[in-house]
Amino acid sequence: MKQTEVLLQPNPNARIEEFVYEKLDRKAPSRMNNPELLGQYMIDAGNEFGPGTAYGNALIKCGETQKRIGTADRELIQTSAINFLTPLRNFIEGDYKTIAKERKLLQNKRLDLDAAKTRLKKAKVAEARAAQLNTSQPEENNIMIWAEEVTKSEQEVRITQSEFDRQAEITRLLLEGISSTHAHHLRCLNDFVEAQMTYYAQCYQYMLDLQKQLGSFPSTFLSNNNQSSSTPVQSVSTPSVLASASASLPSVSNSIVTSGISELRSSSGSRKARVLYDYDAANSSELSLLADEVITVYSIPGMDSDWLMGERGNQKGKVPITYLELLN
Repeated sequence: MKQTEVLLQPNPNARIEEFVYEKLDRKAPSRMNNPELLGQYMIDAGNEFGPGTAYGNALIKCGETQKRIGTADRELIQTSAINFLTPLRNFIEGDYKTIAKERKLLQNKRLDLDAAKTRLKKAKVAEARAAQLNTSQPEENNIMIWAEEVTKSEQEVRITQSEFDRQAEITRLLLEGISSTHAHHLRCLNDFVEAQMTYYAQCYQYMLDLQKQLGSFPSTFLSNNNQSSSTPVQSVSTPSVLASASASLPSVSNSIVTSGISELRSSSGSRKARVLYDYDAANSSELSLLADEVITVYSIPGMDSDWLMGERGNQKGKVPITYLELLN
């Protein structure tokens, strides 16, 4: 439980603050998390360099993406706290403590029952010895004393046995409720996993969009700085800007892909394209994709430059160009 909280919220000061506000039944003030802080710093630096410059604009775009990731991270923590941590904490601090208390009480009742049975056994042994001695030396009082002791021990055993049976029934009923509790926490765990899936899918999409935006900056930089063509700008090439981001993409240069898409847009024909990554359609106008499948793509006049129409059998819909590799 505590380790899960540490992983979701690594900042111990933030955890202590949230705990205090929770105990006071007050809402904790909203503070920027690390991705949001990084995003704000990058935006500030981009504004200092100048939004009109390629580098400044790129910093601003990166900062905006980091802030969106920070928002998604905040939503993940909130969703996890509501759907996973809170039900688990309520169980541990409520039902689990009750079950542990009743089980300990049952154990004490069992010890009392064992002690009563032991005393009854000793009383019966003493009574038998007294009866044997009575055959040689009449001692009526001694026999009566042990008979009373046996009767008292038997009564004690009946009482402790009744208390033990009652406590065993209470504990059994509580433990039977664990199965429904397990089913509830299984649903909570499933909600937690779905929240993580949503978070990582959002972050992946944000970075893909950012990568696509950064891919246009070198050509924009060159076109916006024709007056300073004497400055060697060739060093700011697309591969150097996107070296780390394009490590997972196919070894097809951006110029070839761009020219292929431009050629497809200018013509009224269609092309085959291989899907690079899985894509889940956001609405009915889009087409879901599976990695490595081959589909037919074509352009429609007036369509957003980031999208193409895709067809697979009788299914068709919009597909993002960043997920495709045009085939010859």
